[in-house]
Amino acid sequence: MEHSFWHSKWQKNEIGFHEPEGNALLVKYSSFLIGDDSPSSSSSRIFVPLCGKTRDIGWLLAQGCEVVGAELSEVAITQLFEELGVEPTISTSTNGKVYAKDGLTIFVGDIFKLTSSDIGDVTGVYDRAALVALPSPLREQYSAHLIAITQCAPQLIISFDYDQNEMAGPPFSVNEKTVDSLYSADYNIKRLERSVLEGGLKGKVDADNLVFALTAK
Repeated sequence: MEHSFWHSKWQKNEIGFHEPEGNALLVKYSSFLIGDDSPSSSSSRIFVPLCGKTRDIGWLLAQGCEVVGAELSEVAITQLFEELGVEPTISTSTNGKVYAKDGLTIFVGDIFKLTSSDIGDVTGVYDRAALVALPSPLREQYSAHLIAITQCAPQLIISFDYDQNEMAGPPFSVNEKTVDSLYSADYNIKRLERSVLEGGLKGKVDADNLVFALTAK
């Protein structure tokens, strides 16, 4: 999928994929990533790929986590910091701009150019918007890259399962078989939930929510 597709979506504010109030499934299963510690004692450092301006970042920060994100659209990142009410420090790395402030670091640009040294050590990965945003040909490349740069950190994946013939993505249908094919060589995979997505996906097609917990073998 061309970068211009996502730049256009953000420029035109065509962001129906953006959840304004954060994701209830993250809250429900957050203990997998950040444990049951109080915010003041949390030492979790969570990587959020293709993060957009998700409110989930604010929620993770409120739990005392550090958050590292990667996002192609600088418009999305500017809006993220505005909505958080903080003024970021903007610097330049070998791979593009970096926005940072108070435990939050966002790399602006192509996630495939990021390295493990760029993002540093992370204790977990929260993937709600990456796998479902990528068409099938890119998912294998993405999953291999994610494993490499996070050194097989635990992952909490939230996806959708629906009839792809009924609606073109993104978000795309990423079912249990797909997750297994991408990650089973390196991870033990546990499906935490399968539930009906109330109102359907974009109100157009029946869909199920899927939640997976991945731990390194």
